[in-house]
Amino acid sequence: MLIDIDNISKDYTKKNILVIGDIILDAYEFGKVDRISQEAPVPIVAIDRKSHKPGGAANVALNLSGLGVTVELIGIAGDDNNHDELQGCFKHNDNISLHLVKDNSRPTSVKTRIIADGKQVARLDKEDTNDINSEIEQELKNIFDLKFANVDGIIIEDYNKGTLTKDVISYVINVAAKNNIPVYVDPKQNNYDAYKGVRLFKPNLIEFNAIVRDKKFGELPESGFSFKEYIDCEILLLTLGADGMSLYHNDNLDQIPTKARKVYDVSGAGDTVIATFAINDICGVEPLQSSFIANLAAGRVCEEIGVFPITVDSLKEIFTYHHKNID
Repeated sequence: MLIDIDNISKDYTKKNILVIGDIILDAYEFGKVDRISQEAPVPIVAIDRKSHKPGGAANVALNLSGLGVTVELIGIAGDDNNHDELQGCFKHNDNISLHLVKDNSRPTSVKTRIIADGKQVARLDKEDTNDINSEIEQELKNIFDLKFANVDGIIIEDYNKGTLTKDVISYVINVAAKNNIPVYVDPKQNNYDAYKGVRLFKPNLIEFNAIVRDKKFGELPESGFSFKEYIDCEILLLTLGADGMSLYHNDNLDQIPTKARKVYDVSGAGDTVIATFAINDICGVEPLQSSFIANLAAGRVCEEIGVFPITVDSLKEIFTYHHKNID
């Protein structure tokens, strides 16, 4: 399959996508290990530098921005220093308009990764995963009402951190349906029933198995067709890690093998998949081609340590590496 990524990518800058969901601050602490603790059989990491990057729904926005897309990003954060850290991450990104609702009842969700000698040795999570209250729900809806009118697509990024209650999900999907705006969902199992009727439903294999465990849909690949019919989505894209992706569209199943040259870190690869698929689909690229492009993009970001959003240049680079001829 020959894909002209140079020509396709020219349309990315003409599009506007709204991303709503769980925004996470990714913190990194880098250091070296030179001994084992005497207190417990664990490595002692001598930290020499720290950094912060936007994660979760914000990383989806960064992937879109890296491809040249204009983004409206909606989510919540706590009333704390990490809220300000998140705001600061977007100071110099003109493609992303950040709309953070401040929730005084919870901390900003933070994932702290400890990186020693180029490898992740631990991750520390600080979060409150309870559903937001009705007042915060309404604030999110109000912002959504102000921002959805001029967008070409909506991505819902669900990490089960409490932002996406069933009420918020239903509201977004109903408004999108009335306005013929395609919706692309990266789900978690808690809310999957609320996502019926969307354009794309993109679980990974673990999420998919958790969702269909009690549905008696049988085994893959048949269970994919059964679930697609049940959830009433136009496209089911199942990511399989090292085994690539399975694309269910119309009555067809296509298997897309992974194209990673080397894998250092899979963090954020799913964000890259949904961002890259959505923008290509919105630009009129066929689902199978959109899946191939998303697969290559995910392979490219896995070559980096930590969460590394795709860019137009890095996407073109990996296409050049594969000679633009994807088998």
